[in-house]
Amino acid sequence: MRIVVTGASGFLGRLLVRALLRAGTFAGRPVGRLVLVDRVAWPEAVGGAPVQVVEGELGEHLDTVFAQPVDVVFHLAAAVSAECEADFDLGMRANVDVTRALLEAARAQSRSGGPVARLLFAGSIAVYGSHPDLPLPPAVSETTLPVPRSSYGTQKLMCEHLIADCTRRGFVDGRVARLMTVAVRPGRPNAAASGFLSGIVREPLAGLPAVCPVDPALTVALSSPRRTVAGILRVAEAERGTGPGRLEGPLPVNLPALTVSVAEMLATLRQVAGDTVADRVTVAPDPAVEAIVGSWPAVFDHRRAAALGLDPDPSFLSVLQDYMADHPDAVT
Repeated sequence: MRIVVTGASGFLGRLLVRALLRAGTFAGRPVGRLVLVDRVAWPEAVGGAPVQVVEGELGEHLDTVFAQPVDVVFHLAAAVSAECEADFDLGMRANVDVTRALLEAARAQSRSGGPVARLLFAGSIAVYGSHPDLPLPPAVSETTLPVPRSSYGTQKLMCEHLIADCTRRGFVDGRVARLMTVAVRPGRPNAAASGFLSGIVREPLAGLPAVCPVDPALTVALSSPRRTVAGILRVAEAERGTGPGRLEGPLPVNLPALTVSVAEMLATLRQVAGDTVADRVTVAPDPAVEAIVGSWPAVFDHRRAAALGLDPDPSFLSVLQDYMADHPDAVT
């Protein structure tokens, strides 16, 4: 079995690759080779592991990626929300054009008699958005009509439709896992509009100041890195069919969300780390960030994910404790 991970050097990509290497199997089959694709160099030594590193833009290296049969693709590579809003062309190239090229390569493989690749696409709750003419229901589900309010959300939705049609036509076996905001992320901030949801915890714990660009009363949907990777793997590995544990029908899967206010996050930080740490956060609303993040739903119906055995994080306290346990060197 040959598995490709795009965006492999990113935060979630690295976690996913480590999980696949630890397991050594996918859907009960041994993993023969992992192909790690990213324009950023793979940051870790791979030793004798069955790993092939492809460094560069995905769209320019699809011939290399598909030089041998591909059984599974985890498509995580993307331009993120704020940078897509700032640069429309960048978002279309990185998110839509590259995804279409990837689907074309998989289609060519299946049409030539090769395997029908199983493709897991990392979607986003940014496909949803509240509009005065079409307000969101109290709890969003996969049957809620997506009305994105950002270029990023629109691009993600376009990719979902492309994958669904390619799946309907038998070119790929596409699955979409819509990710919640992943927090707390370690390392340096990225260009995502939601990046502050990690920054208001990560930076104070590291002894640095942080800015909260939204009203702390804002409610958001979060998922810890651990739960997010587990959800990605579960949706990818699930057999299609009806009944518990099976992926039923063509709809995406919204990964489970912990609903929490920013004020509750800050209160939990204060409870765990003390006043000195919590006081490093300054509230300075940014209308551009509030417009993007505030348009996303915060409450989800988890029944489709629950049927696959997935549950949300129990509390933000557990999310914070997981971060501190996983990254002790990032806590002063």
